[in-house]
Formats: sequence, C-alpha cells, structure tokens
Amino acid sequence: MTENMVFSIIKDAIVTGLTVAAPILAVAIVVGLIISVFQATTQIQEQTLTFVPKLLAVAVMGLLTGAWMLHTIVDFTNRIFDLIANIVH
Repeated sequence: MTENMVFSIIKDAIVTGLTVAAPILAVAIVVGLIISVFQATTQIQEQTLTFVPKLLAVAVMGLLTGAWMLHTIVDFTNRIFDLIANIVH
C-alpha cells in the first residue's frame, strides 16, 4: 500500500462523509436561520421554538435522503473492501 493510496482513501472517506452529512446540515442551518430571523423580528425568545422545528426538519430530511445516504456509504464500503482484497504483500 503506497502513500498515495492511503491519501486517496482518506480523501474519499472525507468526501463521502461530507456528501452524506451535507443535506441534513444544510437543512438544519436554513431552518435555524429562518427561526432566528423570526425570533429577532417578533422578540420571542423561547428555547423550544428553535429546537423542535430543527428536529422535525432534520428528521424529515433523514427520511427523504436516508436511502441515498445508505447507498452512498455502502458504495464507499465496497470500494474499501475491494482495495483490501487487491492488496498484495
């Protein structure tokens, strides 16, 4: 296993992780921003107002993109197993 192969695996792992996490993180950020603007304009400072909508939005996004996320992670795992199988001592 060469140094370039190790860096390639690390890069692939980081890209896969960011790709899988991006939709949920983006939804949480957008919902949080919308709620923050709403709270600033109405001066309502209720803590549950920020938590519950984010939780619901993240749960819905998880349900919508869960199959795609699982498929992406399984593809990455298969690539890693193929690399392990092809390593020659």
